[in-house]
Amino acid sequence: MLAFLGMPGGGEWLIVLLIALLLFGSRLPSVMRSMGKSINEFKKGLHEAEEDLNSTGDRDDSASGGEPPDLAG
Repeated sequence: MLAFLGMPGGGEWLIVLLIALLLFGSRLPSVMRSMGKSINEFKKGLHEAEEDLNSTGDRDDSASGGEPPDLAG
């Protein structure tokens, strides 16, 4: 029934952004700042998890002589 509406075009997005700016304009800088901090914390967590996995993999390789296990059976 609403299939004729489709995705909004450029003009519609501009109107939506203008309304959002009017509603949240005074809080927008603090929201963006907290979003940026959240993204940085997420990236740090990913980096730490990646380092943990790499260091665990390095310890496993050194304990077994550095050769990967034979999975062929």
